[in-house]
Amino acid sequence: MNDDPPQNPPTDEAQTLDLRGLKCPLPALLTRRALERAAPGLRLTVECTDPMAVIDIPHMVRETGNTLVGQERLDDRLVFHIRKM
Repeated sequence: MNDDPPQNPPTDEAQTLDLRGLKCPLPALLTRRALERAAPGLRLTVECTDPMAVIDIPHMVRETGNTLVGQERLDDRLVFHIRKM
């Protein structure tokens, strides 16, 4: 008999986090919180306007063991595409 708790299967869900208008350190902190609560496999898109996010979010993603799939600048927004590992 297996007494291990059931494991949650990886998900292929997508979620968008709109953090436009927030200043450092809030975009990185709120992104970290969303990743901590997410199931493995979640595709998280983060939109923000804080120029420091270009440094903070990729660093936080690496630090937490998740994957930065891509990042882009669209008009006044910075958009980060992250995969929860």
